[in-house]
Amino acid sequence: MSTVDNSGREDTARNSAIVLVFTLTSRATGLVRVLVIGALMGDTFFANIFQAGYVLPNTIHSTISGPILAMVLIPSIVRALDNHGITRSRELFARVGGRIVAMTAAAAALLMLASPLVAWSFTAGIPADQRDRAFHLTLVLILFVAPQVPLYALSALGVAAQQSRGKFALAAAAPGIENIGTIVTVLAATWIYGQGLQVNEASDANMIFLGVGTTASVILHAGLQMYGTWRVGLLGGSVRGYSGDADAKDAVRRVVRSIPIAVCPAITNYVLTVLAAPVAGGVLVVQLAYQVYYALSYLGSRAVSMAALPKLAQEAGTENPRRFGIAWRQALYYATLAGLPATCLLASFYPQTADLLANGEMREANLITNLGLCLLVAAFAQMAGGMHDFGRQALFSRLDDRGPRIASYVGFFVGIAVAAGTLLLPADGTRLVGLLVCVLAGEAASAITVLSRMRLRLRPESFINHTHVVAIGLATLAMAPVIVGGRWLLGTLAPERYLVLLVLLACGAIALAAFLAVVRYVGDRITAEAL
Repeated sequence: MSTVDNSGREDTARNSAIVLVFTLTSRATGLVRVLVIGALMGDTFFANIFQAGYVLPNTIHSTISGPILAMVLIPSIVRALDNHGITRSRELFARVGGRIVAMTAAAAALLMLASPLVAWSFTAGIPADQRDRAFHLTLVLILFVAPQVPLYALSALGVAAQQSRGKFALAAAAPGIENIGTIVTVLAATWIYGQGLQVNEASDANMIFLGVGTTASVILHAGLQMYGTWRVGLLGGSVRGYSGDADAKDAVRRVVRSIPIAVCPAITNYVLTVLAAPVAGGVLVVQLAYQVYYALSYLGSRAVSMAALPKLAQEAGTENPRRFGIAWRQALYYATLAGLPATCLLASFYPQTADLLANGEMREANLITNLGLCLLVAAFAQMAGGMHDFGRQALFSRLDDRGPRIASYVGFFVGIAVAAGTLLLPADGTRLVGLLVCVLAGEAASAITVLSRMRLRLRPESFINHTHVVAIGLATLAMAPVIVGGRWLLGTLAPERYLVLLVLLACGAIALAAFLAVVRYVGDRITAEAL
């Protein structure tokens, strides 16, 4: 008689729920951050250069390692723990971390040196009467936020350390503290210097205040992640001995080899920012849609992939294809379930969502329309992005960094080709929608690439469990009556904004409850896999 192994499935489900809950807090505050910036700064070029400049250090960090760092480092730490214990894991973490922080510190210095060129790229499309002042303010901001690059590296190392020990809560929640700090900074700057400022009305002191405040917020974030690292016992190792540590060298080599994986989306994001900058408020619209895209993705498929990586790495280390196959199919099932409700709901209610998100200085009809179309594209992009992230994490768990690199190249060239096509569109809201299509096309191409490679690596094990497909299909259909009813109600009543929000929340809750009820009912009967 075969026995059913539920432990892996329960661990993945529990950890996914933890990541989802705490990521919800962080991503919600990230969305509020962009909404506050938009509401207080409006569709101005000053808002454009601030939005472009203060996210630049995170983009630079992502170019060097970013989320790839955790994907590469977690399997190494897990294997060191299983084979040699906590002391060896602490040494490995310290030696790899020392190299990563040194690399990002050098990148921060290079950013300062290149700041005139970067500032020019963000302001070249701004009208001539504001261009010089915009260039100067952007330059000031970059110099004050550049130290954030190694701080983000510390934060990413802390996330990897905690997740490798099965701790997900603080790692997922800490970015929310940074977002709150940024919100407080923007509110204080607006109170002191005024809101809705044009470039020529903004002072150097205003931009310095914003730069110092956002950097202080990142310091707090990094401190929390280091505290989490200390709690799991991985803080305090010596960075000495790297030259004789083959495992540390291998981990760093894999990080370096994986740099193209991080570079491609970072460059794409930079290109999107540059192309959106000539549209007044365009960077805010794109970044707001990007926040929704990332928020939904990290609350969905990416949450599962982060939670599943330690388990996948552990099973890959046993070199038992059967056990790894079971872990893969369970995680794929949860990743798909996590992403589908958000896609269906946002794609169905994108006009109303855009109207709710546009507040204060952003309440302009054409801007709301284009934001809505951007959100429609983002609804599908988050699902594609989640599947891309999940597939490459599974490949990393098998110490395969070549597949994720190939996928990044494919997605990058597809995305850049679409982005180049947007230059044929007028520099208005139409171009902004095209830029989000670029994100969708790139993520879809990358997802297809990594999933195809995983299918080859899994053979002769099955890639999917067909009963999972049945459960997913039935659960998705269960949401349809609720969505149709909600659209009819909104179209018939045309309620005030606060009632629209209530209707959307009610439809989302009821649709999600129906989805989960079917998953639970069907899952209890047909989704268990026998060893």
